[in-house]
Amino acid sequence: MGGFWAAVVPVLQMFFLSLLLLIMLPAMFGFSLGITETYMKILIRTLKWATLKIEKISKEEETLKRSSSNGLIQRDDSSLEKEIGELRRNRRGDFALSDVFYFSKKGIESIVEDEVTQRFSSEELVSWNLLTRTNNNFHYISLRLTILWGFGVIVRYGILLPLRVTLAAIGLSWLVIGTTVVGFIPNCWLKDWLSELVHVMCYRICARGLSATIHYHNRENKPKKGGICVANHTSPIDVVILANDGGYAMVGQVHGGLMGVVQRAMVRACPHIWFERAEMKDRHLVTQRLKDHVNDKKKLPILIFPEGTCINNTSVMMFKKGSFEIGGTIYPVAIKYDPQFGDAFWNSAKYNMVSYLLRMMTSWAIVCNVWYLPPMTQKEGEDAVQFANRVKSAIAQQGGLVDLSWDGGLKRAKVKDTFKQEQQKKYSCMVVGDDSSE
Repeated sequence: MGGFWAAVVPVLQMFFLSLLLLIMLPAMFGFSLGITETYMKILIRTLKWATLKIEKISKEEETLKRSSSNGLIQRDDSSLEKEIGELRRNRRGDFALSDVFYFSKKGIESIVEDEVTQRFSSEELVSWNLLTRTNNNFHYISLRLTILWGFGVIVRYGILLPLRVTLAAIGLSWLVIGTTVVGFIPNCWLKDWLSELVHVMCYRICARGLSATIHYHNRENKPKKGGICVANHTSPIDVVILANDGGYAMVGQVHGGLMGVVQRAMVRACPHIWFERAEMKDRHLVTQRLKDHVNDKKKLPILIFPEGTCINNTSVMMFKKGSFEIGGTIYPVAIKYDPQFGDAFWNSAKYNMVSYLLRMMTSWAIVCNVWYLPPMTQKEGEDAVQFANRVKSAIAQQGGLVDLSWDGGLKRAKVKDTFKQEQQKKYSCMVVGDDSSE
């Protein structure tokens, strides 16, 4: 046994020393030695070769073209009013039985694949990324691709996974220890500076643990202290992606277990806003605490995801108005992940947090773009809902996402009866030709 440990200890020492010098220290101070860049170049060339191989061997050339629509059925994008008008051929006020066929068609389309529930499942890829197979025809393509896939499994689970788990453990440990130590310093500029430094260093280590390649755009629009940063929400790692480039005050519910330990350590060093479960239901209390934070221009900007749930990186759904009733300056941020290297979307109905993190750490990499949009303020005569929609539209346009008005809460709840009644009234007015509904 002594001989075994005599051989293992030097290997472990070399491993952690290399980890410290090649990954952790460059990550903590915000520079790269080019290892990630080299890895990404090799990965891109490999996936490109795999795509060309699939296109060459596939007997049906239309296979990839059909899957390029992310699995959506083909529909007519014209408006309801326009289609009904064409069907009725300018017969104003007259009902024809043929009008029913249009609504039957739309109903069947929604049953097969509506524009809401598909946002809560992973988007389909045009071609196989050697992680998942997006089409039944891709189960077996060639011996070379199968061998490459098997080699990839060994690399991802045998090399990348242990390395990433180690980095994540070190990052979280550094966060807990660092924020706890900083918490003993009296409130002053030094404490604020050290707190932000510890947080950023920790998130950078965790980002390296995911082989994250993040491209930040328009950094002159980065959120400033006393402001509110709002972003579209795809994954829990959105926090890591944004905090990798600057400090934020987090908002969330108090948790127990390991997450509770991390939250208690973080709040000692930085005024994060954690709510008890009972407090989350008190809308006035939540709003007041957020206002108090925003009014202090020395505190870090608040980071909020107004959708309230994770959406699959193809669209932006309704923003809750609460974040826009606080006042102050809103700093919109658009986040767009590249699904070619790994699916960042968290389908909480299908995977728990542990399973999700395992999928992330066994992906090839996390590649995303972050756009800082110009700050926005509420206009005169504009209510919170209108302001929220304006910010949402700006984020969707910049990120190349679909702008939807549906509530992300439909992920776990049913459509309200009042909304159904509104739609029924709208359709009835269209059928009878009542212009007062417009």
